This record gives sequence, structure tokens and C-alpha cells, in this order.
Amino acid sequence: MNADTRQQVHALIDQLPPVQLAAVQGLLEAMVDPVALSLAQAPLDDEPLTREESDALDRSEESLKHNKPIPHEEVLAEFGLTMADFPLKDNGA
Repeated sequence: MNADTRQQVHALIDQLPPVQLAAVQGLLEAMVDPVALSLAQAPLDDEPLTREESDALDRSEESLKHNKPIPHEEVLAEFGLTMADFPLKDNGA
């Protein structure tokens, strides 16, 4: 792609109203990261929980009744990492 084409695309994008701009953003993101698009379009997992999974969830809920949750930042710090090492949209919030 040459500089003129890039400038023309930018000029067209600058003319779009917000609703169309959001649609173009989604299209561009899908073109840049097709794996993310595939994941976004994947069907939800509707497989029933196994007895073991259900028991594990029950244990975790019971644990939270008696223990303070550990913030992500603290867990990452144990490995020498920060939230900045994981560039998520809105930093995962």
C-alpha cells in the first residue's frame, strides 16, 4: 500500500459518523486479528458441568466465604509481572 492510498483511507474514515466508524473499527480489528474474530463468533459452551466441575465450583464459592480474594495485581507481582504486561482492552476491566 502506498502513502496516497493510506491518506485516502484516513480521509474516508474521518468523514464517517460515529455509528459507521464503530462498524469500520470492528471490520479492521477482524482483518488485523482473524483469531480474535473467530473467538468472538464461536458458539457459547453449553455443555453441562460434570460432577467434578460442579463440586470444584462449590468448593471455590465456599472458600470465598472464608478467605479474602487475591487481586490479580498481587498474583502477577509474585511472577514479576504487572497488568501493563497484558495489554487488554480497558486493561481487563
